[in-house]
Amino acid sequence: MSSHPSSGDAPRLFPQTRWSLVLAASRRDSPESAAALETICRAYWHPLYAYVRHCGHPPHDAQDLTQEFFAQLLGKHWLETADREKGRLRTFLIVALKKFMSKQWRRESAQKRGGGQVLASMDTEFAESRYAVDASTQRNPDQIFDRQWALTLLELTLQRLQAEFTAAGKTGDFAVLKSCLMAEHGAIDYEAVAKQLDGNAGAARVAVHRLRRRFREFYREEIAKTLAEGADLDGELRHLAAALTVENI
Repeated sequence: MSSHPSSGDAPRLFPQTRWSLVLAASRRDSPESAAALETICRAYWHPLYAYVRHCGHPPHDAQDLTQEFFAQLLGKHWLETADREKGRLRTFLIVALKKFMSKQWRRESAQKRGGGQVLASMDTEFAESRYAVDASTQRNPDQIFDRQWALTLLELTLQRLQAEFTAAGKTGDFAVLKSCLMAEHGAIDYEAVAKQLDGNAGAARVAVHRLRRRFREFYREEIAKTLAEGADLDGELRHLAAALTVENI
């Protein structure tokens, strides 16, 4: 496990956050600008793509528009207006996307969009399969964006958890245990899990508990990365939990 900084460490300005990437991407002369924007694009394009799709655009146009949005975000220096002391990265991106879609860029041809610039490859087939679940509901575009945002954070959390197991040489353990993450406690067959882990039920129970605890820690960290410093993390947790529920439509 990675160690946490001690109380004696020098304070760091907004460490390891998506907002720090936004700030890096907004600096015109920064050599890290393009890399920072690509990181943001790779992490959060799914929710924005889903929003564009639910606004009535077909897959190819939605992909072009999402790519162009990120290109304009950097090319037009919109990121310079981002204030990490206010709001959430989620809010900043969706408001910026709505402004972008209301402008003339959405009427330009796909050939002109972004000047051929591709910031990050997009797995549209996967995005469409995930979007189809929401398209069959009565959610509006904003609700779909929030749900896809929450799912994206869950995926980023799962990726971190898997990477930690892999680094510890326990890839096989993760493959066995990950199915227990969302299962009810009473529904977990610890004997079966223990058999796959070549251990006993008690050890399996401990392993599942640790996995769930680590997942919660990572999930809170991923959400915190998208918030301004000192923002209401628990409030954002509740909002995203509501966004994931079927009833919230």
